[in-house]
Amino acid sequence: MSRSQLLFVLLCCLPVAACLKCYTCVFPAISPLDCLKFPLECPAGQRCLSSVATGRRGALQLTMYEKSCAVSSQCGLSGQKYTSGIFLNYTNVCCDTDLCNEAAAVAALSWRGLMLCLLPAFSLLLA
Repeated sequence: MSRSQLLFVLLCCLPVAACLKCYTCVFPAISPLDCLKFPLECPAGQRCLSSVATGRRGALQLTMYEKSCAVSSQCGLSGQKYTSGIFLNYTNVCCDTDLCNEAAAVAALSWRGLMLCLLPAFSLLLA
C-alpha cells in the first residue's frame, strides 16, 4: 500500500465532528416550552443559544423567549432591543452540548412556585 493510499484510509477512519443540535423557536415565543418542538442541526462551530427578553408597555408585562444556534460572539450578551413598540431587556446564554438550551430551569421554577402555592393547603390538612 502506498503512502497516499494509507493516508486516505486513515483520513476516512477519523471520526467526523458532528454538528451540535439545538432547540429553536420559529418565532420568538411567549413560552419557553414552545421552542422544544423544533430541534435543529447547527452549522459547524455554532453553539446553542437561549435568550430571555422582558419589557413593559403600560400595564402589560411581556416576556419573550428565543432559542437558536448562535456564533460565539452572541453568547453572554445582554442589553436592550426595540421591537413592536416595546423596549426589551435581553440576556443571551449559550451552551455546547446537544439540546442543552431546553427549558428545564423554567420548568423547575414553575414547579417550585406550585409547591409554594400548595404549602398553605398542606398545613391546613396537617392541623
